[in-house]
Amino acid sequence: MDLTTLFTVLLAASGLTVLADRAIFRPRRQRGAPAANANAHANAIPSANANANAGGNANAIVPEPLIVQYARSFFPVILIVLLIRAFVFEPFHIPSASMMPGLVDGDFIFVNKFSYGLRLPVLNTKIFPIGEPQRGDVIVFRLPSNPSTHFIKRLIGLPGDRVVVRDNKVTINGTPVALKSDGVYSGGYGFTGADLALEQLGAEPHEVMFARDRYATDFEAVVPAGHYFFMGDNRNDSEDGRFPMVGFVPEKNLVGRAVRIWMNWQLPGWPDWRRIGSKIR
Repeated sequence: MDLTTLFTVLLAASGLTVLADRAIFRPRRQRGAPAANANAHANAIPSANANANAGGNANAIVPEPLIVQYARSFFPVILIVLLIRAFVFEPFHIPSASMMPGLVDGDFIFVNKFSYGLRLPVLNTKIFPIGEPQRGDVIVFRLPSNPSTHFIKRLIGLPGDRVVVRDNKVTINGTPVALKSDGVYSGGYGFTGADLALEQLGAEPHEVMFARDRYATDFEAVVPAGHYFFMGDNRNDSEDGRFPMVGFVPEKNLVGRAVRIWMNWQLPGWPDWRRIGSKIR
C-alpha cells in the first residue's frame, strides 16, 4: 500500500468515525445522560431546583470518546495532505544510479502531479486533462508489471514513434538525436571516469552518462498508441523500456513530472546542501 492509498483509508476511517458518532452514538449518550443523573441523585431529597436541573441535563454537552476527538482533529489535516499529494506535489526518493549524472542516490525530489492532468487518488482515473508529456521530460511512472513500484526515467519515445538505439545512440523516426561529448564524470558514486555527453531531445539539452565497464543495450521498436518509451540517463546502468520488466508504459501509469530536488541525504553521512533546490533538467 502506497502513502496515497494509506492517507485515503485514514481519511475515510476518520470521516466515518465522526459521522457515525454524530448520527448514532452522540444521541444515545445524550439520551442516557438524564438517566445517569437521576440515578446519581436517587437518594437525594427532592427539590424544585433538583427537578429543574434534571430536566436541563437533557441538553447538556456530553464528552466525546477519545477516538472521536482524535478523528475530528486528524480529518482536516489528512484531507489537506491528501489533496496536496494527489493533485499538486508528491515527494519521492531516488534509490538508484539509473538517472545519473542528473539525479543521484539519496536525492529527494518533488513531482508535479498536475503536469499531465488531474487524477483521482487510488483509482488513478484522469478527471481533468491539462497537458501532454513532452519528449525529454523526466517522469515518475508506475511500473506496468508491478503498479505498486514507482520508476523515474526520461521520456524518449511518444506514441507512434519508431525508436532505434544502437551503441548508445538514439534515433527517433529516422532522425538521430543530437549528442555532444561533454568530458568525463568525476563525482564518485562508483562512476568516476564515465563518459558524459549532452543530449538534445527537447528544447533544453540534458546530460547523459556512459559507464565504461558496462555493455550498451540496443533496442528497436514502434511505440504503441497510448504508451510511452523511457530510458535512464545512465544509459549502461538503467533497467528501462529496453528491458521486458519495464517495456512500454501506458498513459494511465504516469504519475507526474519531476521538477526539483528538495534534499539529498545518503545514509550514513550528512545531507549534501549543494543539491537542495536544484532544478531537474
